[in-house]
Parts: sequence; C-alpha cells; structure tokens
Amino acid sequence: MLALTACGGSQAVAPVGSYKPYSNKSNKPIKPPSVYKVKKGDTLFSISWRYGYDHKTLAKMNKIKSPYTIYVGQKLRFKSTQSSTRKTTVSKKTPTKKSTVSKQTPTTSSNKKLTWRWPTSGKIISTYSKSATGRKGIDIAGRSGQKIVAAAAGKVVYSGNGLPRYGNLLIIKHNDVYLSAYAHNKTLLVKEGQFVKSGQKIALLGRSGTQKNQLHFEIRRNGKPVDPVRFLPKK
Repeated sequence: MLALTACGGSQAVAPVGSYKPYSNKSNKPIKPPSVYKVKKGDTLFSISWRYGYDHKTLAKMNKIKSPYTIYVGQKLRFKSTQSSTRKTTVSKKTPTKKSTVSKQTPTTSSNKKLTWRWPTSGKIISTYSKSATGRKGIDIAGRSGQKIVAAAAGKVVYSGNGLPRYGNLLIIKHNDVYLSAYAHNKTLLVKEGQFVKSGQKIALLGRSGTQKNQLHFEIRRNGKPVDPVRFLPKK
C-alpha cells in the first residue's frame, strides 16, 4: 500500500483511469487483510480509502474514538469480533511523539449541506462509472502547475503519496458523510490537520502516478464512490 508510486517519465505506470483501490476483475474494493499493521504515513482515512471502507466503520471495528489517533506498528482489524478485547491492548497504548502517525479532529459540522465547486478548470477526459473498473471519479485535463482548489470547505485528513497510482494525493473530510480526493498533483500545498476554505488553493496540477497532466477527482459518501458531476455545478 505504501510503496511510492511511479511518477511520469519512462517509468512503468498504470493506464490513465486505472486505480488500484478497486480490483482489475471487478468493481469491488480490494479485499483487506484480516489484520493491517499501520506504517509511517498512514492515516485512518487513507487506510479506509485504500480498501473502500467508511472511516467511521473502521474506527468502530477497532474501538478508535475521535480524534482517530493511530500510530506506527498498531494493528487494525477489519472484522469486529467479541474475542478481540484482549488483543486490542496494544492499540490502547498512549502514542509517543515518535510513533504517532495521525491525530485527526472531526470537522465541527456533521451533516451540514455542502455547496460544491469545481476543483479546477479543464476538459473532462474520463467520467465516473458505477460498473467500469477504475473509474471511481472524474479526470480533468490541464496544464502542469495549474491551480487546484478545495471543492468544499473541510479538513485535510491525508496529504502524501502512499496510495499506489494516485500519485501526490490529498483527501479532505467535509463532514461525517463526505470526503473528496485530489490525485496526480505536481505539488501539495496543504498539510494534514489543516482546515481549508471552499475555493482555497490546495495543490498544483501534475502527472504524478499517471501518464499525462490531469486531476483525478473523487467524492465518497460514507466511504463509497459517487459521481462527482452530480454534486458539482453545471458548466
């Protein structure tokens, strides 16, 4: 999961529009391991995104409460079992500054209605598909260094390049229901834990993890991909 993704050049990269969180043979998320060991750079949100889970579900399975702190070496289970009480002792340790991976604080509003905006300008070169493999959002063509903005106000819950084929990726939590993601960026301009306003500049468009300059944009509702065009204003 955390292997660095190939970035442009002559290196082998996945075809445009192919995203590994969903398997090549079906439209279902990759089956998660029964136990996942947290690595440097992980957040509860990036792990949930990787396996197509709602972050609230994964937190509940592992008895992790807000502000969703996880730490390097912690073991996360993807199946809630009654016999896991004794085994979760390790995850209840107080994380040290050295081992802490992520300390997420939820946004103030849980289900406030959102007003969405386009994250960048340009032609849509790949549309969302509920059935087609790898098309869990839209791809917008653009020039290198073009401005990427937050599609709605929220909090940055992931900023990095640990998810294969997404390149330099940002994930923003808008409320308890909606997350948005911005992939293939040339440069990330905001950090994890930072609150951003709607329309705030958050990244520069690029081609990290893909073959051409573009933004891959996703919206997920309760952990599941939805068509971003349904939420964005008509052009």
